Amino acid sequence: FDELPQLHEAVTDAFCQLAKSSIESNGIFRVALSGGSTPRRIYELISRRELDWSRIHWFWGDERNVPLTHPESNARMVREALFDRIAIPSANVHEVPVNIERPAEAAVEYEQILREHFSDHTFPIWDLALQGMGDDAHTASLFPETKAVLENERWFVENWVEKLDSYRYTLSAPAINSAHQIWFLVSGEGKQKALKTVLSGPENHSLYPAQMIQAPRWYVTQDAVGK
Repeated sequence: FDELPQLHEAVTDAFCQLAKSSIESNGIFRVALSGGSTPRRIYELISRRELDWSRIHWFWGDERNVPLTHPESNARMVREALFDRIAIPSANVHEVPVNIERPAEAAVEYEQILREHFSDHTFPIWDLALQGMGDDAHTASLFPETKAVLENERWFVENWVEKLDSYRYTLSAPAINSAHQIWFLVSGEGKQKALKTVLSGPENHSLYPAQMIQAPRWYVTQDAVGK
């Protein structure tokens, strides 16, 4: 897309079409959300659409180890951009139960929530997993050279990120790849090197975690692609 607003509109349209078709086919639409500035605008646009909110269940692909009221909280961002603007059952919103002092316990608790919701599956079968990508090629909170990149059995884990000097919470790569649909949203000039490396560079999952995600659809802006 030439401009970011075009990407926002395209993703919003596709999201609403997929939600409606999933609800018509299965009576439910389950989405793993991404944090960040690009998705925020999409959530705002979705709030203006007509959807059967009672049939949509919202989960998080990752979260920061901060209170849910903190300005950096992904849950707070989605509440402000979307949930506060629509009539949605509180039971349909599945936020990460952040525990600042004991993040491992919070990760186990959220994995249990996921396993109860997707009780018949080896991994959670999202209708859609929205993914962003950092300029270091991380996605969700799967950061380069962190322990969570190696996780193949757990669904959701706490992840110590040395360069941030903090814990993050994140879905594991297998728990993302189990989605029916995976869409990457990438914008900004700072993403050029990461995008090129992830799509066509040498394969190194430890250094470029986004390479682990088997996404057939990428929404990107021209400035992220470069020349």
